[in-house]
Formats: sequence, structure tokens, C-alpha cells
Amino acid sequence: MIEEIEQLKREKNAVILAHNYQRGEVQDIAEFVGDSLELARKAMETNAEIVVFCGVDFMAETAAILNPDKKVLIPDTGAICPMAQQLRVEDLKAMKRKYPDAEVVLYVNTLAESKALADCICTSANAREVVNAMSSSIVIFGPDRNLAYYAQKATDKTVIPVPQHGLCPSHHQIVLSDVQKAKEAHPDAKVIVHPECIPEVQDIADYIASTSGMVRICKEHEPGTEFLIGTEIGLLYRLKKEAPDKKFYPISDTAVCPQMKMHTLANIARALEREEPVVRVPPEIATKARRAIERMLTI
Repeated sequence: MIEEIEQLKREKNAVILAHNYQRGEVQDIAEFVGDSLELARKAMETNAEIVVFCGVDFMAETAAILNPDKKVLIPDTGAICPMAQQLRVEDLKAMKRKYPDAEVVLYVNTLAESKALADCICTSANAREVVNAMSSSIVIFGPDRNLAYYAQKATDKTVIPVPQHGLCPSHHQIVLSDVQKAKEAHPDAKVIVHPECIPEVQDIADYIASTSGMVRICKEHEPGTEFLIGTEIGLLYRLKKEAPDKKFYPISDTAVCPQMKMHTLANIARALEREEPVVRVPPEIATKARRAIERMLTI
């Protein structure tokens, strides 16, 4: 199946981009593995005519928005981000009416129709920089209230979360007792968590970083260093592969995103062969959303 995929990529001038949470075998066949920000950039930089995006829906939408001349495929349309579904356009519009002088910064984990209403997009890797770059002293932030907490701690601006659920189920279930138990088992390990984790977990961590930020931090440490990783467990595959001289343990081995795991070698091969499902964003929404994404990339 891998040979088939490689042949189809060559024949169709296609590239596979995979998020850090993908299955190990999917990471292995991808031209690039990274976080949301890195994947957005790589989608723009590639000369491929077809981009097979192994991530969740909002990521593939972002790639399609930034690359209107490329065919963006998502192998399984069931890869829908629960957090992205939590931000309703009506709630965002209500917040904009309530705070007319505020600027809107939305996490990339949102659907295109919400991005179209934003002044700027951010990722977990650049949320603090983006919020601080806004000209307004009030920033409406959504949908992740845990990432809003992380951004608020690094700015004098007032960060107001859009009042909905605003959480990633996979990260939200990592609780303080999980960290404490993991520390008891590995007392010398450094604790690195994702900013989608709850505040109590962020506050006890040695480092808070995006997935690719975690990779960078781990690589910078001395061989033999132990790490407790507080994010979706798919990242541990990449960490063990790229930093085999370190030791990695999940803070919670149940931190799994089922939607991220929906892409398989079989449906990737099928997507390449049939050149579908194609990710499509209405032009009027894509134009507005692109402005907010490009502002992030500029910052």
C-alpha cells in the first residue's frame, strides 16, 4: 500500500501533509509532519498540484483557503474537530456587537465561516504574539478558553473568551492528578504541556508549547533527559523517532483524538486515486478568511 501511495504521488504531483497527532504510519509517508502553523506554511510553499491533508477539517480548509489553485484532499471527511464546532457564528457576532472597539483573534481551530469574521487568526505556537500585536486593548478570543488563559498571562490587554464550551476534549481530560501521578512515577522528568490543557495543568508545567514547540524543546535537552508529555499521544511517535536519545512518557495515555486517527493508508490511497474528497470553501468566505490568516502569517 505504501508503494501504491508513493507511485500515485509521483503520477499526480501530490504531496502529503500530516499533523503531529496522526498515526505513525501516516506520519512516515508524509513529506512533512508538523503543527497547524507549519502545515499552513508548507501548503503554500509546495509546488504540488494536489495536497493530501491528514489532519482535521479546519486544517484542510485553511490549506484550501491559502491555495485556491491547488486541489486539497482530506482522506476521511469524518475528521471533524470538536472544538471548531463549538464556536457558533451567531455567538461571535453577538460578541462583536457587545464590544465594538475590540479586535477578534480566533484560534486556527475554527471553521472558515468563523475565520471570515476575525481580524486575525492564531495558533497555539503564536497566540501570545498575535494577541500582543493587536492594536486594540480588548481582544475577543475564541473558541479555546484554555488557550485564552495562556494568552492572557502574557499580555496587558483584556482577553475576552467567546462564552461557549471552548475546549479540546482530548486535552481537557488531562487533569492535575494525572500530572501528579506521572511525576511520582518519573520524578526527574520535565513536564511539557499543550496550552489547550486546563489552567491547573499549565501552571504546574515546566514548559507550555505547541506540538512542534515540544519537539524543539525536547531536542534541545541533553541525551537521557526524561519528559512527561501533556498532549495527544500521537506526538510521542514523532518525539521517539526524532529524539531517540531521550525518554518520553504520556501524562495521560487516554489523551487520544479519534478524529485525528481517522486517516489511514487505505483511505489516503483511495483519495489519491480518485482525487476526492475535495475540500471546498465558498469564495466569499475564503476571501475574508484569507485576510485574517495572512495577517497571522505576517505577524
